[in-house]
Amino acid sequence: MAIKKADRIKVLVKYSGHCAYCGKEITIKSMQVDHVVSKRAGGADTFENYNPSCRRCNHYKRARNIESFRRLLLDMHNRLKADYLFKIAIDYGIAEIKPFNGEFYFEKVEDGEIESL
Repeated sequence: MAIKKADRIKVLVKYSGHCAYCGKEITIKSMQVDHVVSKRAGGADTFENYNPSCRRCNHYKRARNIESFRRLLLDMHNRLKADYLFKIAIDYGIAEIKPFNGEFYFEKVEDGEIESL
C-alpha cells in the first residue's frame, strides 16, 4: 500500500528529518518509510509502526525486528575486522574500528539525549 505524501511528511517530522536508526539527516525525497514491525511479522500500516529511514538503514534492517537489527550492528565490527581490505585500511590508519554502542537515534531522542524540534 502506497503511503500518501502528507503521511510521509508526518513520518519524516517524527524525528525532525533524521533517520530513526543512524540519525543521518534525510529529506522527503531520500527517506524510506520503515515498518518497525515488518508486515511479514504482522506489523500494521499505521503511523506508530512507521519510522523514517535512510535507504541504507532500511535496506540493512530489512524485515528484522529492532532487537535483531541491533544484534546485527553490535557484531558488525567483528565482521569488518575479518575483511582483507578493511585490515589494510586499519594498517594504514585510513579506518578504525568503533563498535556500535547499541543505541539507535530514535532511542536517544526518546531518552532526551538529543533534542527534537
